[in-house]
Amino acid sequence: MSDSEHYDPLTPRRPRSADTQERRMPRGVVIRLFAYLVAGHVIAGFLYLLFTVAGKG
Repeated sequence: MSDSEHYDPLTPRRPRSADTQERRMPRGVVIRLFAYLVAGHVIAGFLYLLFTVAGKG
């Protein structure tokens, strides 16, 4: 028997060791996500500080 009898064209085999583009996020997206998270926390901390100071007055 040959492997061609069991070949399914709808589910092609991929090399297991190769890292595909679908599994990795582009570097720019990771940097932008990190920057948005940091900026969001800085803004949230600033607003929290404003409300804390205003609440004591």
